[in-house]
Amino acid sequence: MTARTFRTPAIILKRRDMGEADRLVTLLTPTYGKIEAIAKGARKPTGSKTGHVELYTRADVLISKGREIDVLAQAELVEPFLPLREDLMRGAYASYIVELLDRFTYSGEGATPGLFVLLNDTLTRLCQSDDIRRAVRYYELQLLDKMGFRPELQECVITHEMLLPIDQFFSYVDGGVVAPEGAPHTTGLISLPMPTLKVLRHLQRSTYTQINKTRIPDAVHTDVERVMIGYIRYVLESRLQTVDFIHRIQHLD
Repeated sequence: MTARTFRTPAIILKRRDMGEADRLVTLLTPTYGKIEAIAKGARKPTGSKTGHVELYTRADVLISKGREIDVLAQAELVEPFLPLREDLMRGAYASYIVELLDRFTYSGEGATPGLFVLLNDTLTRLCQSDDIRRAVRYYELQLLDKMGFRPELQECVITHEMLLPIDQFFSYVDGGVVAPEGAPHTTGLISLPMPTLKVLRHLQRSTYTQINKTRIPDAVHTDVERVMIGYIRYVLESRLQTVDFIHRIQHLD
């Protein structure tokens, strides 16, 4: 093997058709970060890559460096994450976490430490967990941390004083919790009840094993989602298409 090729684990984030038989795939790798490559012949029914570049699967791939774009020379499916294709809601949340990662990262900028493991672990949890919302909220906070947008949940972002065990506010602009005495000094606040803040703190600072032992009431789940989706929209300066899709599915239940 020469320096012009490399083998790596990869999770398939996106794909789109090119020409009559090829696909352009976007991959997340542990060492090279997010990359794009052409999978030649991937759309042919008898192609060697057919079925090995399915969305939200993990594969072992061989990438050949090209002058303008890389080529996915080989792909061997390692983990299909089948429940994501068998359950509509699990698949919708998989689309959401991948869209979120895709919006926070750029192809060719190198790897963010721990990001591949976080995505792989979250896809596994979406397949196995009885409470997939808990897995998604944990993922959101861990992703924000890794990408430099960690919300401040321990002290008031205005007064910098430790928070009392009472209802607070949250500021998207200031990136964290605002105590009642700090509220007159900023704008654009939303309410942050104490039970919601407690869950957010737990999700931010604990391991998933610890999180998995915690039962989160439905009303608190919904409120945590309200805060997180609002903050993420503010950071990204746009809506996420998959959020609306998830809400439509929820309304069908």
